[in-house]
Amino acid sequence: MSVMLPRRNVLLSLAALSASGMLLAACGDDEAKAPEETPPATTSEAPPAQGSVDMADLLEEGALPEKAIGEADAPVTIVEYASMTCPHCASFHEATLPAIKERYIDTGKARLIFREFPFDPRAEAAFMLARCSNDNYFPMVDVLFSQQRDWATVQDARAALLQISKLAGFSQESFEACLTDQKLLDDVRAVRARGANDFKVESTPTFFINGGKYSGALSVDQMSAIIESHL
Repeated sequence: MSVMLPRRNVLLSLAALSASGMLLAACGDDEAKAPEETPPATTSEAPPAQGSVDMADLLEEGALPEKAIGEADAPVTIVEYASMTCPHCASFHEATLPAIKERYIDTGKARLIFREFPFDPRAEAAFMLARCSNDNYFPMVDVLFSQQRDWATVQDARAALLQISKLAGFSQESFEACLTDQKLLDDVRAVRARGANDFKVESTPTFFINGGKYSGALSVDQMSAIIESHL
């Protein structure tokens, strides 16, 4: 598993970090070593859960306010831990989530809570920018996932993220203020640490669906089958 950098602002980390191999390790060691285990399968059967957690503990708010879509009283709650530099996470958000949102989230059957689990400074920076965009958190996440290779794999990640951020309404000053906010960085890291320590998240994406743990980029059919089993 990747080792977090010591306390220092993310702007300096972005300048110092090489892009070489970034996406290979961005989802955690398990995915980097065995990518064949994580792509979604095409099956209508619900895969078995890889463990379970207490829902009351899982839903306790952590260091940052929850970012969620869907009705709070939906019968199915999905908690996703993701890293912004993880290609499997990007694939899930582009290929699977839109259908799940249409079928279950928009119809009041499911709610998605999205939590930060960055493995590297670029993912930390992306999450911080999404948090700094306030009401545009999910649109910013969507853009960063859809353009992941434009900023996560390039040599100058700072310039690439600045360009994306300016299109989202950031100025040079607000961009730098966001990425030098030590408290925000500490809070993002605290969300990750809680996921790892309390709920044994080791790779991304990891989903908890009504308490059941599922690691890997679930397909539409797989996630639908899991959700349906709780309805």
